Amino acid sequence: MLQQLNKEQLSAVTHKHGPLLIVAGAGTGKTTVITQRIAYMIEKKMIKPDEILALTFTEKAAGEMEERVDRILPIGYFDLWISTFHGFGERILKEHGIDIGLSNDCKLLNEFEQYSLIIKNLDKFDLDYYRPMGNPTKFIKTLIKHFSRVKDEDISPAEYLKYAEGLKENLDNMLSTGGMQKKQKTKCKQMQNAKCKMQNSIEKQEVARINEVANAYHIYQQLLLDNNSFDFGDLINYCLKLFRERPAILEKYRQKFQFILVDEFQDTNWAQYELIKMLAAPKNNLVVVADDDQAIFRFRGASMSNVLQFQKDYPKSKKIILINNYRSKQNILDLSYKFIQLNNPNRLECQFKNQAAVLKLNKKLIAQNKGDGVIEVIQGTDLQDEVRHVVGKIAELKETKFPKTAPPIFGNLVSTNSQPVTWNDFAILVRANESAKDFCAALEATGLPYQFLSSRGLYAKPIIMDIIAYLKLLDNYHESSAVYRVLNLPIFNFSYQELVNFNYWARKKTWSLYEVLRSAVSLNLGQKINEKINKFISFIEKHSALTREKNVSEIIFAFLNDSGYLKYLLNTEDTKRIEKNTDNTERASLENMSMLNQFMKKVKTFESANDDKTVKAFLLELQMEIDAGEQGALPVDPESGPEAIKIMTVHSAKGLEFKYVFVANMVDKRFPTIERRDPISIPDPLIKEILQIGDIHLEEERRLFYVAMTRAKDHLYFSWSPDYGGVRKKKPSRFLTELDIRCPKTAPPQFAAANWGGAVFGHRMSMQTPSSQINIPSYFSYTQLVAFSNCPYQYYFAHILKIPIQGKAQFSFGKTMHSTLQKLFQLINEKKELCQDSLFNKTEIIPKNPAKISMDEIFNLYEQSWVDNWYNSKDEKIKYKKKGKEILKEFYEKHKDNWPNTIFLEKKFNFKIKSNNNLYTICGTIDRVDEIHPVRYNELSNGVNGKIKIIDYKTGAPKEKLSFEEKQQLLLYQLACRELFEQEIDSLVFYYLNNNTEVEFLGSDEDLNKTKENIIQIIQQIQKVEFLPKPSPLCKYCDFNGICESRAM
Repeated sequence: MLQQLNKEQLSAVTHKHGPLLIVAGAGTGKTTVITQRIAYMIEKKMIKPDEILALTFTEKAAGEMEERVDRILPIGYFDLWISTFHGFGERILKEHGIDIGLSNDCKLLNEFEQYSLIIKNLDKFDLDYYRPMGNPTKFIKTLIKHFSRVKDEDISPAEYLKYAEGLKENLDNMLSTGGMQKKQKTKCKQMQNAKCKMQNSIEKQEVARINEVANAYHIYQQLLLDNNSFDFGDLINYCLKLFRERPAILEKYRQKFQFILVDEFQDTNWAQYELIKMLAAPKNNLVVVADDDQAIFRFRGASMSNVLQFQKDYPKSKKIILINNYRSKQNILDLSYKFIQLNNPNRLECQFKNQAAVLKLNKKLIAQNKGDGVIEVIQGTDLQDEVRHVVGKIAELKETKFPKTAPPIFGNLVSTNSQPVTWNDFAILVRANESAKDFCAALEATGLPYQFLSSRGLYAKPIIMDIIAYLKLLDNYHESSAVYRVLNLPIFNFSYQELVNFNYWARKKTWSLYEVLRSAVSLNLGQKINEKINKFISFIEKHSALTREKNVSEIIFAFLNDSGYLKYLLNTEDTKRIEKNTDNTERASLENMSMLNQFMKKVKTFESANDDKTVKAFLLELQMEIDAGEQGALPVDPESGPEAIKIMTVHSAKGLEFKYVFVANMVDKRFPTIERRDPISIPDPLIKEILQIGDIHLEEERRLFYVAMTRAKDHLYFSWSPDYGGVRKKKPSRFLTELDIRCPKTAPPQFAAANWGGAVFGHRMSMQTPSSQINIPSYFSYTQLVAFSNCPYQYYFAHILKIPIQGKAQFSFGKTMHSTLQKLFQLINEKKELCQDSLFNKTEIIPKNPAKISMDEIFNLYEQSWVDNWYNSKDEKIKYKKKGKEILKEFYEKHKDNWPNTIFLEKKFNFKIKSNNNLYTICGTIDRVDEIHPVRYNELSNGVNGKIKIIDYKTGAPKEKLSFEEKQQLLLYQLACRELFEQEIDSLVFYYLNNNTEVEFLGSDEDLNKTKENIIQIIQQIQKVEFLPKPSPLCKYCDFNGICESRAM
């Protein structure tokens, strides 16, 4: 495990106890250090997996960290706490929110939902300064941003109000603590009375403004509580409140988390650091990894001062500096280091020197890759010329890595230094998303594969615009723009000339397009056109009728399936393409399904939050969101998807690396940007972090540029031009001047744009084949294995393309029952006051009080858990709801006198199966684990040693006997628990809720070995990437039979 580490990395990984600051420069392997440290502590049995807390900032980073740990560890684990800060806070509050008067099922609001909440309650805010008459909602987003920043500083509404009221009581207090300087006060006394009155008026207005903001913050927070909601700041602040007011709960988690690790520590805010310190005390086994030179998220509330504060809080902490860079060439690193030193003295390197630290901090990175890289400036005559030069340079670099006689498939080519070069090796980095559009247009025109990685813009994607247009058409037949877009879809088969004709008649008659279609016969448009129109109108009317009784998600699925649009998106008419593996439709299919999935998440979020789930209600909310400036969140994962040139902002590129990096639009006022101060600043006396001295904005922009430069492995290019439109010519960025790089007139690229079009290199440039674009999951669940076993093509639809599927009544009912029983046993355990932190705790699991549960309580949980979607009719919904109550009554009667001793609910697991030299990771979730015959802990038993029973609920038809195939789910769970639990497994149980019966068994060694062999065989087949249809009688139950041409009829 440790053989590949350098001296400093090894020291960090094997660090024993106490606080540790790891200063990790760009490309020095910090993620390796964190994951290796977690694995090392588990392997050396210094700690159990659930006693480590590792925190980072994005779900992607947390997932990558967990995946790396999983690859290192030879066995699996339960409950590895690798999480984002907000994910950690949410998990804690779900468990303990009730201890500070919060509901355990509070809803987490995104920014638009916060906006919507304020809009609906705007009159309660009593705004004056921040409610202009002409545009009352103008400052709502500004206020929301301010509330977020205030929460980053852990400033409560009460604290803000107290400060504001203090100013109001005594205006002189403002002069000494807040806005005006004392010298201004003195100066004011010397002015004429009129000027003094004016000054007093200004001061009164400022005090009134601060009071207005403080009061708005208080009202906003109360609205969140009244609506059972959190925002992201609350997830941290309520955790702080919980731990401050409930010391017993704080102590519980201090005992639980023996070691804490924090990645990207320079990006933490004040409140997050307070939370870390609180949890780490008193042992302070706290490891933080930071690089102050890559602190680029001040706009999100990140406090770089936390890195400096760490030294003061833990003066005896160990420091380890990682300077061996495994990414870039030395001249790229030297240039970057020379540049970032312009931020001195506000850098850790200087601060440590100023503190006369024992450890001298030298952050000059040393390249482990020998040789020099290429550093060039590309200058165009104007923006379009700059873009042409950049795209031409990419094409030139791609070609020069291959011989002229190269075969036509790039996947088989290697460069002259035996290093494969792919489109993924190229990145164009921009300061803002708006700067990417010209590069996207140029790459689109040339046929070069590219991927624009933006976190916004879902609603502008063609597939989403089509769906929204169809919903608008159903809501209002006479919205002609929506009708026109839908008529344009190839699935409806109207020609361009026919659409022109429809528009002609609409203008001539002053009709809507729908009225033209309705009047087609009288307009003598022709028999064939009339037939297509009648078919179209019948289709619309059928779905229009559905909107009166179906939710918006059901209408969308009806459109996708009934119209053939989903089939069109997937191009499934030619299923042989999967077998031939020669077409490029895979790339489009993957992108389309990614967009569709993201939009359906939005739809489902809307439905879960609103009683009115109709098309009209959804469109009203969507329009409000668009009016508020929202563009729809996009899934962003630069390391997945097809092979392509990546275009992204520098912020998005952090943590990534590319052989060839182009930093574009290096001109004055674009990079660095003009400073945009917070419209509403936090009063200085309320700020808790150490305030930085100097040009904070410019230094942040320098750090951002440093991040851009250190993404490059071999080639680093800066592009600019003096003409970006407008009257004034642009100057090159001051950063280019500070780099002391000359800006030569670059010769035109060898390959003219007219010759591109996908055949630049004398042979057709091939995209990747479908098989090379497919990302096989690194984890496999029982559901995935069954899907592939039933039909590889079904697996491809469900787990590769991830096509959204329409819900079913039985699934909604099943989810309801599972959720109800989970909440029931949580309530039982709370009432029993069980101490059940984990099976490994040396604690007696003995109830102090018998649990007394009433049917009213169970029915209340049932109502809370009820999933209201996907029932075919009101009668069916009533039938299912009645059935659920009957099941729960029988369940209660069966168990009320002797509730099971449940130790785990919805227990997630992760374990390994070995085959030759391969390790396969299996994951899953066990509904319930009961302990039977619990035995008191004694020192000889190495823990609690009662046997356990593994239960899985079923809402389908009860069975008395099970085939081997039907047992495999629980046999897989038995394999996992045998590997990960210390306790002996007594039995496996399928619990059939329909008649409250159980089928109980235990797998033999032969059963388990056979299950393991089946799992290995299926995974190995999946990894061959051959997803061919397997027609069978099961096709009639398949969610994708409507789009599969190979289905058995």
